[in-house]
Amino acid sequence: MTGSGAFNYINVLEKACDASWTRNSVLSNNIANVDTPGYKRKDVQFEEYLRNEVGYTNSLDDEVANADLDALMTTTYTEYEGMDYRIDGNNVDIDTESAELAKNQIKYYTMLDSVSQEFNRLKMVTKGNS
Repeated sequence: MTGSGAFNYINVLEKACDASWTRNSVLSNNIANVDTPGYKRKDVQFEEYLRNEVGYTNSLDDEVANADLDALMTTTYTEYEGMDYRIDGNNVDIDTESAELAKNQIKYYTMLDSVSQEFNRLKMVTKGNS
């Protein structure tokens, strides 16, 4: 069954969940360092890699089936490294980080729900064949 492509969406969603989990950790770290002099905000890059793998044709099914899962990586980078919002050299804005964290948590739970729905579809199909 694994060669059938039945898990294509689940595999891509798993990578997206992993990226979201990493982003949650990075955002939480930014919030924890809001008062650390010289600390620079960090973020995660994933969406661009996802777009490169599955975002350019009209057939999402084909794109997901042919996605190179190794190309769906998550990288952490320092954002606006040379930019300071405050005199102490820190560039973390607590309001922005809090909003991004809330947005990311909603995305994460939505993706988990999508994974659950994919497994329910697979379960329904396999029960129909018994």
